[in-house]
Amino acid sequence: MTAYPVNPDLDLVLERRVDVAPELVWRAWTTPELVMGWFSPKPWSTVACEIDLRPGGRFDTTMRSPEGQEFPSSGCILVADEGSTLVFTSAMGAGFRPIVTADGFPFTAVIQIEPDGAGTKYTATAIHADASAKKSHEEMGFHEGWGAALDQLVELARTL
Repeated sequence: MTAYPVNPDLDLVLERRVDVAPELVWRAWTTPELVMGWFSPKPWSTVACEIDLRPGGRFDTTMRSPEGQEFPSSGCILVADEGSTLVFTSAMGAGFRPIVTADGFPFTAVIQIEPDGAGTKYTATAIHADASAKKSHEEMGFHEGWGAALDQLVELARTL
């Protein structure tokens, strides 16, 4: 597995051991119908997901707030190492096409999945361009939100 260096001034990391097999974690991350079942921390929901699982492919989701407001997000897959590493960025869309956004901040997500006994060592890293983007993402509730989403992923994976 490729090591991705973490810059503590720019990056946020969620690392946990979960009691589901790595192949189920991978499947939950890479199957659009499954992503829609766990990706947004409740009471939010993911109402659309498109994944083209290859470098240059799309990773697009639409989240819906409890009030019904929708938040589409387009991304580009950079790395898709079967069963172990998924890297995607919100700075580009499909085909490595740069995206211009009026709000928010671009980031790159590195999802690493490693066997750990009967379970999985799960590491999600959000890489930011600058400290203010990291701070904004942290204040939005990165650890709480991504942690809650992981709990939902594990719950769903146990049913597969």
